[in-house]
Amino acid sequence: MNGAQVERFFATLKSANPSPQTELQYASVFELLTAVLLSAQATDVGVNKATRRLFAVANTPAQILALGVDGLESYIKTIGLYRSKAKHLLQTCQILIEQHGGEVPRSREALEALPGVGRKTANVVLNVAFGEPTMAVDTHIFRVSNRTGLAPGKTPLAVELGLMKRVPADYLVDAHHWLILHGRYVCQARRPLCEACAVVRECDFGRHLKSRTA
Repeated sequence: MNGAQVERFFATLKSANPSPQTELQYASVFELLTAVLLSAQATDVGVNKATRRLFAVANTPAQILALGVDGLESYIKTIGLYRSKAKHLLQTCQILIEQHGGEVPRSREALEALPGVGRKTANVVLNVAFGEPTMAVDTHIFRVSNRTGLAPGKTPLAVELGLMKRVPADYLVDAHHWLILHGRYVCQARRPLCEACAVVRECDFGRHLKSRTA
């Protein structure tokens, strides 16, 4: 995928969805951090179902801490790895209160120092909550970037750095949303829906597929 194709790729995605949003439901930066922390190896639908119940009774670090381990686990037990996630969330809440006045920090270094918060989670918070042009590479973005030829890489970090170089500046803030949604609903893992893909002409995989079937 060359530079002109990359430009057309994102222009097309933007035209179809000018203001993409995360599918995780949240009403504050802390709720977003919590939802993203809980979302590892889980679906957004499953996380939203659990957090709707949780946030109705506890949606601040102090309130989460007050639930304790058993109380918190009772709300998130439908989510995969809920025991370790509960432990990490409680530890994170303690740090937020002790070191950040109960607020979610805005720096990558401070975010990544929180238990259960890795680079991808930090990138989501920085982008969605604070509007920074970061790239949170999940399985969908990793697949789309490699399959399309947009930013091939053997590791999530390699793909992230490649995307930061290749995505035009005008599209950077929203790019990770477009790529996640594209991977989730069109460029799917088992069988990409190339026949329904609006950017198939810009995609290396799509062009190769078309040449084989011509």
